[in-house]
Amino acid sequence: MFPRASSFANQVDGVFWYIVGVSLFFFVGIVAFMIYCAIKYNRKKRPFGSHIEGNVPLEIIWTLVPTLVVLTMFYYGWVGFKDERTVPKDAMVVDVTASMWSWLFEYQNGKQSEILFVPVGKPVRLNMYSQDVIHSFFVPAFRIKEDIVPEMSNYMWFKATETGVFDVFCAEYCGLRHSKMLSKVIVLSQEDFDSLYHNPKALKPEEEEEEGPPPGKALTKVHWCFSCHTTDGSTLVGPSFKGIFGAKRKVMTGDQEREITVDDGYLRKSMLEPNADIVKGTKPLMPSYKTVITEQEMDHMVDYLKTLK
Repeated sequence: MFPRASSFANQVDGVFWYIVGVSLFFFVGIVAFMIYCAIKYNRKKRPFGSHIEGNVPLEIIWTLVPTLVVLTMFYYGWVGFKDERTVPKDAMVVDVTASMWSWLFEYQNGKQSEILFVPVGKPVRLNMYSQDVIHSFFVPAFRIKEDIVPEMSNYMWFKATETGVFDVFCAEYCGLRHSKMLSKVIVLSQEDFDSLYHNPKALKPEEEEEEGPPPGKALTKVHWCFSCHTTDGSTLVGPSFKGIFGAKRKVMTGDQEREITVDDGYLRKSMLEPNADIVKGTKPLMPSYKTVITEQEMDHMVDYLKTLK
């Protein structure tokens, strides 16, 4: 079960389990009644059968009860839908552009990133657009999903209730690499978000060289690494890439602090198991790339990081 990490989660789960409970109750009750009737009124016991004229009260009951039950489902669903379409006036606005096969988030100060950063406890409005085909923005932990149709604008909002990293999927088949259209929502404390939001070097795509970036740099950009790491020594969400290879770092492995030397093995492990060794002073927010990158891509990225002296 996905965590409940937004203000909508309990409400959506409540409606879901209510519908499941009602469906299960009637399924068991109807099947049990069918079995009872099949045994009690078996032709062997009543070879000549019996003439049934009908039962008006019973017919009224089995018409009204299901109707009332369905209306309660509609009511709870409508209340939830109304809440999800009524955006608070103080919501932070982020523009979301979907394209085959990536997400781009643009903030009100003009900054852009491929990962959505938001503060905890703050309403966030997403204004959504598609550059090509139908996409669907889906965050399971927040219990939110909204379609994005070409040449139309749409919106949704949410309020994250806990810090952490949460998956973003496209829930509408949009072409060959639909399954690779992944991103993250990183929920930070208000203080950490403000620091990131107002940092002039944060949430800004790395400038490409005129002759074109080396493969490792291009891959590092494609996999959103520059949203959290810099190459100039400054610190964003994670440590800077500058001079990282061969450097000594203090890390937290569980509750134990130890010093390591950054080598090929450490860099690879940080991509596949990012929360195994947390650099002291940073938070365990990096998602795993185990199912996202290939061995060859890791080779290129590690080679690129070695060049950042």
